[in-house]
Amino acid sequence: MQTNQETTSALERRIDMAVTMADINKEVEARLKKMARTVKMPGFRPGKVPMKIVAQTYEPQARSEAIGAAVEKAFGEAVRSQNLRVAGYPRIEPKEGSNAEQLEFSAVFEVYPDVALGDLSAQEIERPVLEVGDAEVDKTIEVLRKQRTTFDVAERAAAEGDRVVIDFAGRQDGELFEGGQAQDFPFVIGAGSMLKDFEAAVTGLAAGESKTFDMTFPEDYHAAHLAGKTVQFEVTVKKVEAPKLPEVDADFAKALGVADGDVAKLRDEVKTNLSREVKRRIQAKVKEQVMEALLTVTPIEVPKALVEAESRQLAENAKRDLEMRGMQTKDIPVEPAWFADQAVRRVKLGLIMAELVKAQELHAKPEQVRTLVDEMAQSYEDPSELVRWYYAQPERLAQAEAVVIEDNVVSWVVSQAQTTEKSVEFDELMGNAA
Repeated sequence: MQTNQETTSALERRIDMAVTMADINKEVEARLKKMARTVKMPGFRPGKVPMKIVAQTYEPQARSEAIGAAVEKAFGEAVRSQNLRVAGYPRIEPKEGSNAEQLEFSAVFEVYPDVALGDLSAQEIERPVLEVGDAEVDKTIEVLRKQRTTFDVAERAAAEGDRVVIDFAGRQDGELFEGGQAQDFPFVIGAGSMLKDFEAAVTGLAAGESKTFDMTFPEDYHAAHLAGKTVQFEVTVKKVEAPKLPEVDADFAKALGVADGDVAKLRDEVKTNLSREVKRRIQAKVKEQVMEALLTVTPIEVPKALVEAESRQLAENAKRDLEMRGMQTKDIPVEPAWFADQAVRRVKLGLIMAELVKAQELHAKPEQVRTLVDEMAQSYEDPSELVRWYYAQPERLAQAEAVVIEDNVVSWVVSQAQTTEKSVEFDELMGNAA
């Protein structure tokens, strides 16, 4: 076998190779002999078909397989001899020089880049700090109360927070427009399900009262035929209902899983769960900064083959997500190209983190994995059941190992960078800030 390597770009390589036809012919003959032992044909017992007939029938298949095996073997030997790390699959191109003596071809492929980890000492990472106390527990319980709001009929004008039931009809240039009318339509004023101008027009009306008003849709309204247009609505309020939040008592505690209705136990459980969620959100914010720092100090070019594969995977994930939401993906085109930028980022981080894990020995230790699984299990009614589930299959445990490795990388980067702590407001961290 003859080989010759050429560098065509930073990551692309071309290897010219040649294998002798004598070796291929020898392999074809060996394959045909093997087939002859078991091949079945009418008029012959298995294994007794004349070799000439076997060759006439199966020689094209045997030759195709022999050539494929020879090319694969030659390529494998070439990349191993030159210590090349191939990314993706090679593109095999026959060459015009092929003849009766030898088969010449080229393999075009990409290699993994050399990753030189950058200096993190000048990178700044800000760790949010938040201590969960009574105020945070009170806010969370208030959210839980609002999630269990009931409504009672109110004999008064509608106000912020009330649920109203209305009939409405909208007209554009005097004509009813699509989606502009409904009967017995309920919504909560201030919940954001209706445009603010529409809510403002309904506010102050009591049951049985009607109102006609003009309203202009926003320029970026999702219905293009209405964006920026001024229409006229006729609204009749049929019912006004005032919100009623449950009391924080034994019944409320029982509804949230505290069997004996002890409100103090409820508060303790809320604080425990809230502390766990705060920790998770802080870790996520630090991790995001760590990943940006790694990308900043370690610029690399990534193989197109890996980006394309990652883009396809992200597209498949998006399709599955849509299907889980009840959508028919056959009617919704999901193109891998949409995820190209995200794929490039993910591939870069994957290569950088792999090099960092190897260089700093940040692999997951069994005790770290067990600690993580135990922590995740604490939010379950029977923690031991989740632990058994993870340890029942290596694939599941590998997911936990991946999280531990990522945590190890984050911890190491934080130790190398300029890290400061900053107090953060509860609503800001939880995404509740206005």
